[in-house]
Amino acid sequence: MFFARLLKNLMVEGDLTYIDPKGRIHHFGQGKVEGIEPVTVRLTDPRLDLRLGLRPLLAAGEAYMDGKLLIEQGTLFDFLALAAHNLHSRHHARFLNLMQQLDFVWRWLQQYNPVPLARKNAAHHYDISLEVYDLFLDPDRQYSCAYFERDDMTLEEAQLAKKRHIMAKLALEPGHKVLDIGCGWGGLALTLAREAKAAVTGITLSEQQWHEARKRAHQQRAGNVSFELVDYRAVEGKFDRVVSVGMFEHVGVAHYDQFFHSVAERLNQDGVALIHFICRAEGPGTTNPWIRKYIFPGGYSPALSEVIPAIERAGLFITDIEMLRLHYAMTLREWRRRFKANWAKAAERYDERFCRMWEFYLTGSEVVFRFQGHMVTQIQLAKKVDTLPITRTYMLDEHMPRFRQQAE
Repeated sequence: MFFARLLKNLMVEGDLTYIDPKGRIHHFGQGKVEGIEPVTVRLTDPRLDLRLGLRPLLAAGEAYMDGKLLIEQGTLFDFLALAAHNLHSRHHARFLNLMQQLDFVWRWLQQYNPVPLARKNAAHHYDISLEVYDLFLDPDRQYSCAYFERDDMTLEEAQLAKKRHIMAKLALEPGHKVLDIGCGWGGLALTLAREAKAAVTGITLSEQQWHEARKRAHQQRAGNVSFELVDYRAVEGKFDRVVSVGMFEHVGVAHYDQFFHSVAERLNQDGVALIHFICRAEGPGTTNPWIRKYIFPGGYSPALSEVIPAIERAGLFITDIEMLRLHYAMTLREWRRRFKANWAKAAERYDERFCRMWEFYLTGSEVVFRFQGHMVTQIQLAKKVDTLPITRTYMLDEHMPRFRQQAE
């Protein structure tokens, strides 16, 4: 009955039915929450009751992966959204806050990412079969938040819009030397080289990404792009621009000073950097234990209050901050839709447990962007206060039209 007691304390709003391993039916909530359908869940293994009651943030994902926590009415999204909604209301269970506070004590150790461990953590997530990513990403394999200029944009259009939005913020000119920290499979670097005529060096710690990025550059005959399997702390030389998209979440709080000092050292005196990453609106916290164990070991999405002091200590000027609030929720919704449409292919390559794990990851991630204050920020940095124009119009009026015309 431990899980039922937890749900009783937690699920004050909404409509949840829980069927325990003995077949007993429990109802929780005081009516439907807008946008979330009524949910019925069943637990099939009585041995999980205590674990779910004591460590729900970890055990719920594991039970779903193992097929022992079943959604019989509604969807996984509805269940996780209902839990997230109640956690953010004044009714949430106090002991969950206590568990998170205890977790907070160890977060520095959880985010300790020296080079060997950072390489191992990167391999855990990014060095799985490329076929899995092709089941839900766009053809350019943009594995970060898209930019939806219109609600009716396709994922492919929104990812291209994201890249051009970044290019405009960087105020790229032909011949600029660019360092792409955490280049993924090379899509952004290749686009910067092709559309902005820049000379780009992309770096990653994932061997699979490195091999694939080099392969793509060779296929596209992109002579002004190179990719290196190296940590950001080991890069040498100077660059006109530094960009990092979706990598900063893997740095770790203890390494923020090191990261921004590295950015400052790599930039020319007139250089510009753009750091694109997930942040949390409610102050410093901890990574969900299930995400930390199964998806992103060593990962953490910080509060801006943890990031900005490190930027200041590095001697960099913050020249622009933009918050992309629901763009990632929209991106994840489309990734989730595409993955579910290709479920059979993923199950054939791996198994059903893997598919449920990936579904839980994509669904839970969308939920935190819709209900738990996560968003994406783009912070533009410079070494000099007058490097860029003093209004933002240059991004849209000068650079964006130029990139679009060159692409056409």
